[in-house]
Amino acid sequence: MPNAETLPLLLKQLRLPAIYKSWKDYANKAEEHGWTYPEYLSALSDLEATARCNARINRHIKESKLPPGKTIDKFNFKEVPSVNAAHIKALCESPDWVRRAENVVMFGPSGVGKTHLAASIGYSLINHGMRVLFTSATELVQRLQLARNDYKLPQILDKLSRVNVLILDDIAYVKKSEMETSVLFELIAERYETNSIIITANQPFSEWDQIFPDSMMAVAAVDRIIHHSTIINIEGDSYRKRESSKQKKDRR
Repeated sequence: MPNAETLPLLLKQLRLPAIYKSWKDYANKAEEHGWTYPEYLSALSDLEATARCNARINRHIKESKLPPGKTIDKFNFKEVPSVNAAHIKALCESPDWVRRAENVVMFGPSGVGKTHLAASIGYSLINHGMRVLFTSATELVQRLQLARNDYKLPQILDKLSRVNVLILDDIAYVKKSEMETSVLFELIAERYETNSIIITANQPFSEWDQIFPDSMMAVAAVDRIIHHSTIINIEGDSYRKRESSKQKKDRR
């Protein structure tokens, strides 16, 4: 015989925390509005599903290491007219390009908002169920090189392969030894046509021989990146510099 007193224990055993917290309130609503049993059950199920979805999104945001606050609604497109707002929003709203393992490369001088735009795409993709990891290119190269020295590079690359979108920020600052940049090439080759990369860079492809000391490696890296890629060129003065000037004027 069903017993309402045992319901909280059963909900704990079934690991339904959202229903456990709210079933009584929803039962009162059901009585007040005359819900049928299926309607009551549907409402509780929707509550649990929403809670799990939100928990997963919050967990993936934490794991992504995305810079806080760099969402699409916080980017001032009017300050950077060279950026096509509709194009960026399309990348945010539709993850189909990620499913096709395509890439995004953003070129532009320092301070024009490349990192913010890349991060905003990352946040939006997480909301669509994608896993994202944000990292500076220099930090990741150093990590990969240490892994190679410890004979653990395949394990690290395998772990990174579980991330749908890898955001490499400021790739032009890598400029290390041939051994160090070779691990960056291995990463690019590993993700080619399997997972997506978002890259921000100050230097155009024509100057990537400064990143990869081996010219053949530079050509091969560029070839793999642009094969399935959206290129975004951002022009203009430093957004950060303009904001700093405005704040100084406001203080005066």
